[in-house]
Amino acid sequence: MSASEIFIQATETDPDAIARAAVREAHERLRSGLAELTTAQSGAQDAEARSVELVDFCLHEVRRYLVAADQDLYAPASQDDETRLLVDALRVGAAAVSAQVDEMAAADPVDAATLGVMIAAALDLHLRIEESVLLPALAGLPSVDPSLLAADLRAYLAGEQVEQPTIIDVRRIARGGRHPRVFARYARLAPGEAFILVNSHDPKPLRREFEAIHDGAFSWDYLQTGPEEWRVRIGRVATDV
Repeated sequence: MSASEIFIQATETDPDAIARAAVREAHERLRSGLAELTTAQSGAQDAEARSVELVDFCLHEVRRYLVAADQDLYAPASQDDETRLLVDALRVGAAAVSAQVDEMAAADPVDAATLGVMIAAALDLHLRIEESVLLPALAGLPSVDPSLLAADLRAYLAGEQVEQPTIIDVRRIARGGRHPRVFARYARLAPGEAFILVNSHDPKPLRREFEAIHDGAFSWDYLQTGPEEWRVRIGRVATDV
């Protein structure tokens, strides 16, 4: 193991700790923003302006976080039997919050303010479950790359678009982080989508892991078979409705 791969667990150099810090930072921004905008203010004009800001915050910040959480937190956890039911419940909760945001956007300022308080309370409980239940579970999943998770959430916090590579060259990734990076990318695929894996050898051990974890749910097509470079198209099998 190289010096760059060594970290002290449970400190600021631990990838899991860095990922948890990124999640907490995102949560705090949502909580503080909603708290500020749902605090009662005097004056009709001020209340109407505050309502407009509240709706804008929920339509953009809250909804953007829910999308990022589904992609970066729920998708990887949905691949594991132990966390699948938890993810299903969180997705139901996220859908309920999103529906309240739609209702608030169509409401008058008084009703919007009331809905804003309800959204803040529901979202706070939702985020607490992410912090106390989901994050510890994610830390124990072999298919989750905490470094990638942290990078994606930092991109969300910076208002950037999270890159979804169509080609993953694992030769550029340190050993020990290759398979988690591939499984994290697979978790974000929609049915029918695929990416290309590039490796310096036939990735048969990785295929055996896919067969053990995602049997019948993935496709594996060799595009190039050496002698110096292997390319494999890995996809999520589209399911018939």
